[in-house]
Amino acid sequence: MYSLLDKVNDPADIRGFSMEELKTLCAEIRDYMIGCCSRNPGHLGSSLGAVELIVGIHYVYDTPKDNIVFDVGHQAYAHKILTGRKDLFRRNRRSDGISGFPRREESIYDVFGTGHSSTSISAALGLAQAAQFKGTGERTVALIGDGALSGGLAFEGLNNAGISKSDLLVIINDNNISIDKNIGAMHEHLLRLTTHPAYNRLKKDIWDRMGAGRLRDLVQNIVVTTKSHLVQDSGGDLFEALGFRYFGPIDGNDICQVTDALERLRNMSGPRILHTITTKGKGYAPAEEDQTTWHAPGMFDPVTGKRLGSDNRRESRYQDVFGEVLLELARKDDRIVGITPAMASGCGMNLLASEMPERFFDVGIAEEHAVTFAAGLAAGGMKPFCNIYSSFSQRAYDQIIHDVALQNLGVVICLDRSGLVGEDGATHHGNFDMAAYRSIPNCIIAAPRNETELKNLMYTASRTPYGPFIIRYPRGYGEGMEWRQEEFEELPIGKAEKMAEGKGVAIIAAGPVANRVCDAVHEYREEHGENPSLYNIRYIKPLDTEMLDEIIGSHESIITVEDGSVAGGLHGAVAEYVTAGTRQIPVRAIGIPDRFIGQGTQSELRAQCGLDKENIYRVICEEMRKIRKNFGDLK
Repeated sequence: MYSLLDKVNDPADIRGFSMEELKTLCAEIRDYMIGCCSRNPGHLGSSLGAVELIVGIHYVYDTPKDNIVFDVGHQAYAHKILTGRKDLFRRNRRSDGISGFPRREESIYDVFGTGHSSTSISAALGLAQAAQFKGTGERTVALIGDGALSGGLAFEGLNNAGISKSDLLVIINDNNISIDKNIGAMHEHLLRLTTHPAYNRLKKDIWDRMGAGRLRDLVQNIVVTTKSHLVQDSGGDLFEALGFRYFGPIDGNDICQVTDALERLRNMSGPRILHTITTKGKGYAPAEEDQTTWHAPGMFDPVTGKRLGSDNRRESRYQDVFGEVLLELARKDDRIVGITPAMASGCGMNLLASEMPERFFDVGIAEEHAVTFAAGLAAGGMKPFCNIYSSFSQRAYDQIIHDVALQNLGVVICLDRSGLVGEDGATHHGNFDMAAYRSIPNCIIAAPRNETELKNLMYTASRTPYGPFIIRYPRGYGEGMEWRQEEFEELPIGKAEKMAEGKGVAIIAAGPVANRVCDAVHEYREEHGENPSLYNIRYIKPLDTEMLDEIIGSHESIITVEDGSVAGGLHGAVAEYVTAGTRQIPVRAIGIPDRFIGQGTQSELRAQCGLDKENIYRVICEEMRKIRKNFGDLK
């Protein structure tokens, strides 16, 4: 039971609270958030650090009339709790629950859906401009983390907003870390602003000792108007040069400072920036001490902070395979370098960063730059491995075409988190990559079915002089293979693996789903005494046309199975080839349908899309019955 939070069902409920009551409310929101996330995992650290900012915005601004746009949305849990979704938050990110990110369909308070980084300023500028056109008077606030400022779209938004004269407040939530520790020029700029000795002497020796009152208000105004001159030598005029009025930095975890600053800035006109300093994981010691792990810690004991279930698996995750193999390849080949857009630990590249820091590049949240930077390295004779989460790679589509494929440069693009990723939902599923990149000339697209194949495809890619060589693999654990002991093997490009010899139906599978198909085929053979053929395609592009010709000549139908969009993916490739030939046989698809898939566990979503063993078995039965009906006994 919470003395204040239990009374809050709408932001209007908090606007009569005193400062002391707001402090209590922030503590209760943190406690509630920790309790919920300990049993129902989510993005905890970012949201703990942003509680005072969100409470302050809803306290000062007239939401939902006024607009709040979140960047990414990792930090928005307090927003959901305050806006009528407190009870629903217990089922946050579940298949039957609310989204872990702001979502327009979910609430009138979620004015813009998010999930990817660096979008908030552009979207907020559009909302502010629309309000100006309509003359409705609503105000617009964008809340962006300092890590998201490393993304190019954020700079494009700043550049445009600075000359717009729109009523836009951008709040920088500066906590020195997005998921991994932030890097880059913008991070260094913000760090200089917050550590400049002249500014901090003024703040420490005068402002912080005054307490509340008119004298402090006077000095605060002096600080606001003179700070840019005090820190000019550290680059403090950058935001002013872009056309913004810059204010701060303030303590973003002090609700008094937050509300005071917001009340002063609310009625100003034009584009302005409030720079706030927060602590990721604020208020929960384990999350403050290990901010990367507690970005999304999984289940844990809220009292002790012990994470639950994290050490019980013996299998390797695909990201572990990637990280270890990349380091091993780099030891053997001094041309190999690693590039990540701010996901070093998430993709496993932290191993390379630790042993060979000079051959590791974290470029910030900038997928477009990552790909073109990799292209430049390849043009200069290096062998770059650029690891990007599949859904984030969509941002670099032009660069993959124009800067890598058109010039046929040997860049290895590893797409982590391909297919159905789980609880993060539609913004994070990596189901479009095969369909998106299959049409690009010079591309090689591969999908390993287990850890050993990922290892060997990375080895094959390292020895392939042209590119791009795209390797897609899923989030989570592999098949339990003893891959570390296996010698490297080069897998011929465009050649599939026959896993089962049979008649009637030929099943062509891409990626780890081939293992579930293998289980379904085995069950069918045990039940019916006959066997469909099964092929692990390995390469979606170039296709193994010899294999397809053999299938078309000896089978009566084909089933394609893929953890990706059936519209244009493996099914599209196989159907196109069959249609162009002289013998036409039906091609049936199992995969992700042509719609956006929501959130849930990976197993729940696979069942929803028909990618579980039970549905695959059912489809095999249906196709084999059709063939027996039309062609008789297959034995």
